[in-house]
Amino acid sequence: MASINRLIGLALATATMLATPALAQDWQPRKPVEFVVASGAGGGTDQFARIIQSIIQKNDLMPVSIVVSNKGGGAGTEAFVDGKLAGNDPHKLVFGTNNEWLLPMVTKAAYAPGDLQPVAAMAMDEFLLWTHTNAPYESAADFVAKAKEGNMKVGGSQSKDTDQILSKHLEHATGTKFTYIPFKSGGEAATQLAGAHLEANFNNPQENVAQWRGGMVRPLCVFSPERMDYKEKVTDTMSWNDIPTCKEEGIAVEDYKMPRTIWMNAEVPQEAVAYYADVLSKVREAPEWKEWLTRTSQTDSFLTGEGFTKLVETEKAKARQLFEREGWLVTN
Repeated sequence: MASINRLIGLALATATMLATPALAQDWQPRKPVEFVVASGAGGGTDQFARIIQSIIQKNDLMPVSIVVSNKGGGAGTEAFVDGKLAGNDPHKLVFGTNNEWLLPMVTKAAYAPGDLQPVAAMAMDEFLLWTHTNAPYESAADFVAKAKEGNMKVGGSQSKDTDQILSKHLEHATGTKFTYIPFKSGGEAATQLAGAHLEANFNNPQENVAQWRGGMVRPLCVFSPERMDYKEKVTDTMSWNDIPTCKEEGIAVEDYKMPRTIWMNAEVPQEAVAYYADVLSKVREAPEWKEWLTRTSQTDSFLTGEGFTKLVETEKAKARQLFEREGWLVTN
């Protein structure tokens, strides 16, 4: 009898475990879903949200329509505050980058990272060291040697944000000191570099590719453990894969990437978060998504749940160490 009871108990436990995912899958949005974008129209985060919107709608991955709203005020804090104010409404997702956790560390923001919960990280932007075509150095090693002489002007998008953070990592790794000039966007920094008003910038591939094709700028190295995968020629002589890693050039900044991220209010039920994570996992299988990654030269990387949370905690710890060293850290 004991054996029979034990078998019955195991069967019930198994049935319960099998039923749990099914209950989560039963949740679906009941009204139009809003994608809130932490940037202006046309920026990288906006393109990220809109390609996902188009794939979902083309393939009927959700039973409701999707509206994209751009709320890039305060360097993107406007969008995250909107997510905070949404409460437990499961029909609003916020699209950003690592700015979700970086912004409250360096500015008085009206939200805290814990006000939102991660849904998914979908891709990684690579970062490169770029210079203008007429610069006297042919390699990243030459660039560092010249930078050690001082008075090197570099630029990027915003201050105390992703580009300037990378410039500080490079300073600490090489014993250099840059004069960093912030611009409103990576596109503006690319224009300034193409005109030789800067000696370098720290843009992702998409932000500088037009100037590279036009012969106005050239990449010196990519901040990645391995060379980029894309082997199709961008210029007559080079592909992304031909660009050496910064580590190959003797620079001890081996890996620096920016994740494309999606968030919801921390009060949203887990079954809703699981629903959207599942939808996004289907998005990344679409040929349009793979084409977008190739076109923008991003690295495919899909994280949800514990994996995403671990990434955030690791990156926050690294950022805090740098911000404390630079005197940028604020207390909200």
